[in-house]
Amino acid sequence: MGDHFGSLSGKRVLYTGAAGGLGLPTTLKLLEAGAHVVVLDNDPQKIAQLEAAADGAAGLRAVLCDLSDLERLRETLDGLIASDGGFDVVINNAAIYPSKPFEAFTLAEMQLVHRINVEAALVCVMAALPAMKAREWGRIVNISSITVAGAWDNMVPYVQSKAALIGLARGWAREFGKHGITVNAIAPGAFPTDAEAIHPDREAYEKRIIDSQAIKRRGRPDDIANALMFLASDAAGFITGQTINVDGGWIMK
Repeated sequence: MGDHFGSLSGKRVLYTGAAGGLGLPTTLKLLEAGAHVVVLDNDPQKIAQLEAAADGAAGLRAVLCDLSDLERLRETLDGLIASDGGFDVVINNAAIYPSKPFEAFTLAEMQLVHRINVEAALVCVMAALPAMKAREWGRIVNISSITVAGAWDNMVPYVQSKAALIGLARGWAREFGKHGITVNAIAPGAFPTDAEAIHPDREAYEKRIIDSQAIKRRGRPDDIANALMFLASDAAGFITGQTINVDGGWIMK
């Protein structure tokens, strides 16, 4: 990836939900940059695909983990830290995205979205923070979404959770900055992933995306990977508490 991301060489990265969607190609880019990546994902098939794509890369460790089980998640993280050392970078990416009208959700369904999308991120940062503070260096990146801009319906629990990750990035940035730790959020636009299957008319959906964006092409995994790797690197050491929209100019603010 060039000198820009040289500071990632040897860094230990914790990346949740990284075996599917945009996570897989981004993980490969991190490995190319010399990072050691611990992937937590709940899908054995996607983990197998990631491991195949990584082609035996020594820096990859993929762990099957149900992020809705917060106690087990903490045990898993503590075990990984005890065996291999703390994490330099935490990427909170795992998410579920059920889509239906607000009144069709039960409270339990909404709480599950929050648990996986937000509370798992809390647990990851709780586990990783002591080592980051001890090293006086750390990078935390929350993967949010441009849906927090309010232009999408039937996704209230998801939008709530992704807005919470922006709030957490700001709160953590304020508290952790004195320890050399930056915290930012990336809000991806509409990228071609499995998540688009929830839209019944894919052709109309794609037209809406292109019409809405200033840049008239679909997003590519590298668009996210480059932003992510920049925020995780030494090059972004003076950027914290920010949300970067990687969306082709859909939302501007």
